[in-house]
Amino acid sequence: MGTRYLHTNIIAKDWRALAAFYIEVFGCELMQPQGEPSDEWTDGQTGICGLSMRGARLKLPGSDAILEILSCEPEGLDSWRPVNRPGLGHLAFYVDDIEQALADITSHGGQQVSEVVRLMDKRVGTLIKVYACDPEGNGLELQNWCNK
Repeated sequence: MGTRYLHTNIIAKDWRALAAFYIEVFGCELMQPQGEPSDEWTDGQTGICGLSMRGARLKLPGSDAILEILSCEPEGLDSWRPVNRPGLGHLAFYVDDIEQALADITSHGGQQVSEVVRLMDKRVGTLIKVYACDPEGNGLELQNWCNK
């Protein structure tokens, strides 16, 4: 039996608002809203008694990969998540226009967290990249390659 990637999961304070952010800013496609799994299922699978989850599954652009966004009750610890924190570091997206993508992110409640950098390689061109975060502080990396 082989291995294949299934999905990335983000636990959100507000799954509807965060799903809308990824749909509007990055063009993710809503696959299905999720209902609430039974207590028996979540208790057994998560080891957290009485946990309820709601959310949505989004198809990431340019692939068959899924981004699963859930909200949980009771909610876990709250903290800002910098790029170098243990755990999920960031989601990376190739974008056609870094500045426009940053404008879209900030206009939808996210923020830029690093300077835009240009890394030149004479053989393959210039990599332009920047770190940002979504409205709930999850890390984002934006990349673009150009031949300039």
